[in-house]
Amino acid sequence: MARLDFLDTPLAGLMIIQRKPIEDTRGFLSRLYSAEEFTNVGISKPICQVNHTLTLLKGAVRGLHYQKPPYSETKMVNCLKGEIFDIAVDLRQGSSTFLQWYGEKLSAQNNRGLLIPEGFAHGFQALSENCELIYFHTAPYVHEAEAGLNVMDPALGINWPLTITEVSDRDRSHPMVSPKFQGVSS
Repeated sequence: MARLDFLDTPLAGLMIIQRKPIEDTRGFLSRLYSAEEFTNVGISKPICQVNHTLTLLKGAVRGLHYQKPPYSETKMVNCLKGEIFDIAVDLRQGSSTFLQWYGEKLSAQNNRGLLIPEGFAHGFQALSENCELIYFHTAPYVHEAEAGLNVMDPALGINWPLTITEVSDRDRSHPMVSPKFQGVSS
């Protein structure tokens, strides 16, 4: 039976989701979400929204996005086509890993996803052309709660694997982390 394994990362609550597809001569069946399996790792809020993205250019970066409380969300990110370097940055007030980031390569071939809890910013870089992602969210998008960090911020020190070829104007306009930045409360 297709299942999901959850692997811890150095940032508490941030997990790698390892899909275990069932394959045969016809192809495969892969589970992307199971309420029971997610509840077993502490995620009990229902999925409220599912988004699908296409990033055309290798080297393009999207992010680093998050929603401010009370609209914080848990995201489950899966790469269905191509390969990306997925990033999550801990923004939780009082966290021992505050402003630290973790990156993981996600691809259709490695069957990995990332479970990003509330209180994290998220972004990714396309490592190939025509990357397609599907996101599951535990909260609906609220424009007024939208926030982000600048992907080029030296204070974050993100080691993007490729030279950044494209960033949207919106993402480029996200602020750098200032000494006054307090993060987000849970």
